[in-house]
Amino acid sequence: MLGLYRNLRRALVSFVAAVTLGTMGSPALAATAADLNSEAEQALQVLYQSNPVAKSIASHAKAILVFPKIVKAGLIFGGSYGEGVLFDNSKPVNYYNSVSASWGLQAGAQSYGYVVFLMNEKAVKYLTVSKGWEIGVGPTVVIVNEGVAKNLSSTTLKDDAYAFIFDQQGLMASLSIEGSKISLIKR
Repeated sequence: MLGLYRNLRRALVSFVAAVTLGTMGSPALAATAADLNSEAEQALQVLYQSNPVAKSIASHAKAILVFPKIVKAGLIFGGSYGEGVLFDNSKPVNYYNSVSASWGLQAGAQSYGYVVFLMNEKAVKYLTVSKGWEIGVGPTVVIVNEGVAKNLSSTTLKDDAYAFIFDQQGLMASLSIEGSKISLIKR
């Protein structure tokens, strides 16, 4: 049964990614590692300009995982896909993809970026040694919205990771990175 679920999930994500890439105009995956590095650095600057709290958190992070563009689409069945870079001391050290599949009441397509600030060695190690990190399992990830951001400071940063979703475009009823699986890829 688990094998059937995995195959169904892969097929749905592949289908949705293909449909989305055809309808959103710009792809969720970069042509080369250099392209992905550039897109990730640019995405970080967009986040820092729109959210000063993110820049403050970055100065305390052990590593920063940047997904500059995630493409999400669904009509009953849905999925998302994007590729990202793990930066350590402002240098790219590894590449990852973010994949999710879902079903239920949903319709639409959108793109967005997200950044995960890994605040301690435990979170960095989990990402590098796990066979795929499913957000919501493993290190504690706090999704930072306006309400959470107002209460964050260098003295209140106690969780393993903080995630910011930004640069949303398109129409879709819901947005979440919970359940996204992050896996190492070769670039």
